[in-house]
Amino acid sequence: MTPKGLGTGSLDERITGALVGAAVGDALGGPVEGYSPDQIAERHGGRVHGVVGPWNGDDWPTARPIAPYHKGDGHVTDDTLMTHALVRVYAGVRDHLDAYSVATHLVPDLMTTPRWIPELEAEALPLQRIFLAEKWLVARLHYGHVDPREAGSGNIVNCGAAMYMAPVGLVNAANPAGAYAEALDVAGAHQSSYGREAAGVFAAAVAAACAPGATPDSVVAACLSLAKDGTRDAVEAVCEVASRYTDFESALVPLRRAVAPFDTVGPDYRAPSLGARRPSRLHSIEELPVALGMLIVSGGDFRHAVLGSVNYGRDCDSIATMAGAVAGALGSTVPHDWAKTVAEASRLDLDAPARTLTEVTREIFARDVERRRAHEAAYATLTGNPCSG
Repeated sequence: MTPKGLGTGSLDERITGALVGAAVGDALGGPVEGYSPDQIAERHGGRVHGVVGPWNGDDWPTARPIAPYHKGDGHVTDDTLMTHALVRVYAGVRDHLDAYSVATHLVPDLMTTPRWIPELEAEALPLQRIFLAEKWLVARLHYGHVDPREAGSGNIVNCGAAMYMAPVGLVNAANPAGAYAEALDVAGAHQSSYGREAAGVFAAAVAAACAPGATPDSVVAACLSLAKDGTRDAVEAVCEVASRYTDFESALVPLRRAVAPFDTVGPDYRAPSLGARRPSRLHSIEELPVALGMLIVSGGDFRHAVLGSVNYGRDCDSIATMAGAVAGALGSTVPHDWAKTVAEASRLDLDAPARTLTEVTREIFARDVERRRAHEAAYATLTGNPCSG
């Protein structure tokens, strides 16, 4: 059943829904990331239905000494930190971005400005929290002086770039092809192969969700019209299976089975296969197809899509981030109690990045119109037909 109001709402509402929705999905998925649906159900006495505490309870600081992060209790993870950082880049550039924008603006933001990091419960440089695949940005661009357009080559292929591409989709609201092209350029500084492709397709999904009258089916159709190679095949396979279900509980195992042939990580998420995260034209990251699958299963309902993503396990904070962003952009309501809890626990104003990006998006669109009209005038002169524009 399609939620009431889906496919409606102003630009401001769509951007707010997408960015707040992404943060809420991230926070709900963080504490159960890396586990299977069965392990999650055993740990929590059933399915997760909202904000939960850390997997290891009060022992979270020492249970995983290499990653002593306070995941849970409403804390956002690196997905949201990177998303908000990209919004700040747009706020500085105030135009479309490219790979050079990442080198010139995003990398210094990660390296030089301490910010509140919820999982560390302290002010720190974002660089001290982000994962190794994101630290790659700093190593390659700041220290290695690599051409930003090629810097993503050699990095592990994962969802690292895709997870924070929602702002690209929002700046290109209702223009999925534009979002896809811009995200591919931006993500070239971070990822290659199907990791970069996923960034483009996720941005396209968010842009498509902003279109008036958009539905989960129209979002997936836009993605399939743009996606290439294994990413396209994975989205098509997962969403075809998802169309047979209307509740996430019964869809958990079928969706995993559908995406498994395209996923290089393997059945044990914490013990990746030998071929994991290597470039390939045949494979796909797992997160994006499953997020879109949950969007189909839920009929676009935010709560259902995000809870399905969270209880899927594995890299579920990123899956729920993507599902939350697309459902929010579609106009499905983000539960106020979840958003309030996440904002307070993470000490973040979740609405502020949305206000900033809305203002910037309007400016960029005005510039796009000026550029388009200049092109039309030039073309009319070339063709000798002043009315052709």
